[in-house]
Amino acid sequence: MSLTSPLARAAFAALITFLMAAPILGLRLRMPLHVELAGARVWAGIVAATVLVFVWQLVRERIPTPAFLKPSARASALGGLRGWLTLPGTQRGAVFALLALALVMPFFATRGTVDIATLILIYVMLGIGLNIVVGLAGLLDLGYVGFYAVGAYTYALLAQHGWGFWQALPVSGLMAALFGFLLGFPVLRLRGDYLAIVTLGFGEIIRLVLRNETEITGGPNGIGGIPKPTFFGLTFERRATEGLQTFHEFFGLQYDPALKVTALYLTALLLVLAALFIVNRLMRMPIGRAWEALREDEIACRALGLNPTVIKLSAFTIGASFAGFAGSFFAARQGLVTPESFTFMESAMILAIVVLGGMGSQLGVILAAAIMVLLQEMRGFAEYRMLIFGLMMIVMMIWRPNGLLPMQRPHMELRR
Repeated sequence: MSLTSPLARAAFAALITFLMAAPILGLRLRMPLHVELAGARVWAGIVAATVLVFVWQLVRERIPTPAFLKPSARASALGGLRGWLTLPGTQRGAVFALLALALVMPFFATRGTVDIATLILIYVMLGIGLNIVVGLAGLLDLGYVGFYAVGAYTYALLAQHGWGFWQALPVSGLMAALFGFLLGFPVLRLRGDYLAIVTLGFGEIIRLVLRNETEITGGPNGIGGIPKPTFFGLTFERRATEGLQTFHEFFGLQYDPALKVTALYLTALLLVLAALFIVNRLMRMPIGRAWEALREDEIACRALGLNPTVIKLSAFTIGASFAGFAGSFFAARQGLVTPESFTFMESAMILAIVVLGGMGSQLGVILAAAIMVLLQEMRGFAEYRMLIFGLMMIVMMIWRPNGLLPMQRPHMELRR
């Protein structure tokens, strides 16, 4: 029997299925610590799955594919729609429609919905920043959450010395940009997996430093009592602190707890709109073209007279600054920052948003951030979150390798 025969492939696939499922599902740890076998029903399911995989691999090439599932038919049916969705004019119109919806949404939605929308906007800003590094410059960064933590702790530390949110916001962005600039130097000669490993180590170093420097960062307990953003010196709390005045007292309104949630949402929306405007302008400038040239081919980029060192440093610096802004707002929204808020899983989620939405696509980042956050917040899906994330990535690699809404540059075609 040849190793390339259908029978051999089916047997190999069934063996892999059994070897992966048996240790994970068939064995259980009990206290006192010992290993015991799962029930007969679980093992029956494992055996059934193994047999199904074997049969499917054996006969799948003999099953005719329906006409509507063939790639040519699917491409012809969806090609026009996909092309229309990826046009710059279509995406620009979708952004304006989303903006109009976002502006009126907090005045009609419930408090919980507005709070989730605020969380989505935070991840949109993080996705916009990482999109510069990964989507435009093509530099795989697995430690992006480190810049997020730098921005959050910068505002938390400045707030202890009387700084307000709007005063600390640019400082948080500049501090995160400084860390991005410093990280850029040791990774200038690295690519691919090596770059990913170094950036992953950077993110973990930041988290461990925040946990162990208890005198400065508060250690595992973090820093609390972080003030919320104000509106020209007006606070949205029930009672104002010394030197401030409440918003509802200034305008003669009755206090409403939902007002604070709405104010946080509108602040996040303002920051996201500013980030989208800046990134769109950068993409049309020579630096944006240089990022894309570096992503496509670094050797060709160097041959054209571009300096890859400057391009990489600019991508890391500008991308990190957006994470600093998002971190500063996250600290203001939560009122408390701890090292456990900035784990590797946050970096993985932000990277998944960029890949799912489409490398370089701003509208794709918005759509993917909404999908990922809603899946995370849905009840009953918390335990299966990583399983769902992995399944989504597999489906995307097969059906939409360029993302949900990939970026498409304006181009001209000659008609016959």
